[in-house]
Amino acid sequence: MTDTLTRVAPRPPTLVGEAGWGYFPIALTARLPFAMMVVGILTLIVSARDSLALGGITSAMTGVGTALFGPLLGAAADRFGQRRVLLITGTANSLLLIAIAWLAFTTAADGALLALAFLIGATMPQVSPLSRSRLVGIIRRSFEGQRKAKVLSGTMAYESAADEIVFVFGPVVVGLLATTQGPAAPVIGAALLALVFVTAFALHPTAKTPALREGESADQQAPVKQLLRPELLITAVGTLGMGLFFGAMLTSLTAFMAERGVPEQAGLVYGAMGIGSAVFALGVAFLPVRFSLHARWLTFGVVLFTASLGLIMVTTVTAMALCLLVIGIGIGPTLVTQYSLAAARSPWGRSATVMTMLGSGVIVGQSAATALTGIVAEGAGWGIALFAPIGAAAVVLGAGIINARLSRR
Repeated sequence: MTDTLTRVAPRPPTLVGEAGWGYFPIALTARLPFAMMVVGILTLIVSARDSLALGGITSAMTGVGTALFGPLLGAAADRFGQRRVLLITGTANSLLLIAIAWLAFTTAADGALLALAFLIGATMPQVSPLSRSRLVGIIRRSFEGQRKAKVLSGTMAYESAADEIVFVFGPVVVGLLATTQGPAAPVIGAALLALVFVTAFALHPTAKTPALREGESADQQAPVKQLLRPELLITAVGTLGMGLFFGAMLTSLTAFMAERGVPEQAGLVYGAMGIGSAVFALGVAFLPVRFSLHARWLTFGVVLFTASLGLIMVTTVTAMALCLLVIGIGIGPTLVTQYSLAAARSPWGRSATVMTMLGSGVIVGQSAATALTGIVAEGAGWGIALFAPIGAAAVVLGAGIINARLSRR
């Protein structure tokens, strides 16, 4: 008599199982320094030098540095691996943050602060795009068929929601630290968080996977010219539009709240948009696969643009919060879709580069819109400034229309 062995089919892999439970809280917290940095530097310089103009310019310089060097850091991560790049940039960024926190209260020239802010932006650890790139690599290696598409969509949804969470709570943390511990505390806190959690993110086992597979060389990466394909560039234009919207909306909202004597509450009202965006970004994971990415961009782009039109009719803080809540319905899913399309269209071996291109698009748009909308608000008032987010929403929708046409081609 022989024993019968019952074979149990292996369970299908899960992203959490492949990445490890510890990965997600580490990657989430490692993003927080960037969310604190821009507002923290603004608060620091205004308090130390008593100049709102200098504070705004210094804060903007961090965005310029990130926009110029972000894609280069992504390309370096593709070529040399994420771990080395993150350890170097994370350490350098922390030291530079501590330096500006000290230098701001000395007699150093304003130009020195601007140079330091630029270097802070240039060495910004690209945690968010590199996390996307890392998870996309795991998904491509571990999943197949429709399950791969579903897991990818859910992952992009989570990543966008994670970005929304840290960008909503980052300014809140800055406000609490600045109020209770002094104006330098948020910048020093960001430096310590970066040193601890960016290092942990760099040393996590998921970073061990090399940028290229065994037996391949950097010469076998897709050529740089493939990064210039129209169907890939249009996704970067889409995130540029989102950045324009973020900058224009926050600046015009601040002017709106200042007119009512409570400019410090702008962040709280702005949070209504972040809540709606995060909730609906996560909801993208439950959309059917047959609802194509091209259709999603168009659909939620229309929601964003239409809801933005309501801004010109807002007269109360309550109405503004409700309008922003509805606007968030269009923002989260649109960002998820843009990153999902970029992941699908990334040339071989260039995933981190592509993700940092999109991230830089958001930063460039945000910095430019903040500066321009501030000028408009100061010269023409908050009513005219509220047309700026509508224009930015039109850019997002227009890019979605072009994307749909390119997809058909």
